[in-house]
Amino acid sequence: MVNENLNLCPIFRSVPFLGDAWNLLILREAFSGVTRFDGFRKNLGIAPTMLTKRLNQLTEEGLLQKHRYSEHPPRDEYLLTPAGRDTLPLLLMLREWGKKHRCGQAGDRLLDAQTGQEIRPLLIDAVSGAPIGEREIVREVL
Repeated sequence: MVNENLNLCPIFRSVPFLGDAWNLLILREAFSGVTRFDGFRKNLGIAPTMLTKRLNQLTEEGLLQKHRYSEHPPRDEYLLTPAGRDTLPLLLMLREWGKKHRCGQAGDRLLDAQTGQEIRPLLIDAVSGAPIGEREIVREVL
């Protein structure tokens, strides 16, 4: 039996689909401009059945939206929704954590499209302006 407090926990409720490696990688590709099934399959090397399952899940959860771009043959593309776009900070921070603790410097760089400067993500508290992780945080259960 799941503790009732867990059902109210945003992390617990998000992990089933955001904690899946394929889902995160599909979202990464979507942020890189990939929208079509073949593009996801080629870039990720994922089996077609697995990709179909994950695209359906991300669509059902409201992170991607299907858009028909061809009627003959029927073909859909997958576009990020506002909820999907809201995962970008999560992906960027997960990437930074992975660079620091799992694989050293990644084989790519993230650049600001306007300035060409490398992006160095940092999570900031909107109220205090302090970087998250530099001060102790206390969790209050409501």
